[in-house]
Amino acid sequence: MSSDLIIVHRRELLKTMALSGLGVSSMMCGTFCGCRTAPITGRKQLLIMPESQELQLGQQAYSETLSQEPVSQHPRNTLIVNRVGQRIAAVSGRNDYQWEFTLIASPTQNAFCLPGGKVAIYEGILPVCQSEAGLAVVMSHEVAHALARHGGERMSQDFTTQGVQKVIGTITQQQVPEKHELLMQAYGLGTKYGVLLPYSRKQESEADHIGVMLMAQAGYDPQEAPRFWQRFGQLNAGAQQPEFLSTHPADARRAADLLALLGEAKNYYSASTQQYGLGEYFSA
Repeated sequence: MSSDLIIVHRRELLKTMALSGLGVSSMMCGTFCGCRTAPITGRKQLLIMPESQELQLGQQAYSETLSQEPVSQHPRNTLIVNRVGQRIAAVSGRNDYQWEFTLIASPTQNAFCLPGGKVAIYEGILPVCQSEAGLAVVMSHEVAHALARHGGERMSQDFTTQGVQKVIGTITQQQVPEKHELLMQAYGLGTKYGVLLPYSRKQESEADHIGVMLMAQAGYDPQEAPRFWQRFGQLNAGAQQPEFLSTHPADARRAADLLALLGEAKNYYSASTQQYGLGEYFSA
């Protein structure tokens, strides 16, 4: 093990010991170097796992998922998914990510983005998207989760509740399989939770906020964001849990919150170098 890695582990060990003994408090961000700020919203976050490890596990989880899921053979829709993805990636501020975009042949209404820019879209969500801009709503939301490191944030929360002994073992002994399992759980892989994977309601709302700004910067009409959630809400009318029982905000709430953000998003849209509006529509 290199001296740099030992220093990282020692620092992370101190953080987790302090977290286990004192709980998460505003003091922690000032005392230990585990704090960062979410893009666009500026929300303070506490993250224990180094991003380099998240990226490694993200690649592993992506490869694992694609080995179990059939890739779409629809050339035009695959082309659109890649085009929208590349436009969002171009404004993400993460040129260091190795971006990949895959359309999966499944009727599941789902999508995900893993650390490092590994994005998968399921064919089942395309009819709800209707157009490139609708797809940009979904993809930018998922990309926002990765940019804000919401999965890593959830893993940090998991670490703090597991007890100091288990946390120390995970960090100091480099138990990669255990970390991999935590990442899979943190990003909701293997679950079917409707259109998007389960985070806390705060993280979901933050991803909506960041996502609508990203899609506007990428040249897609941000007015499509509340429209998407209105369509999705109508499609699933009567099938939703009450909001207080759900990890996601209610679709109507999401649409209303996004409507309130359109003034800010339109500034990004008007400043974008190219405007695609709604773009192409998907074929059956």
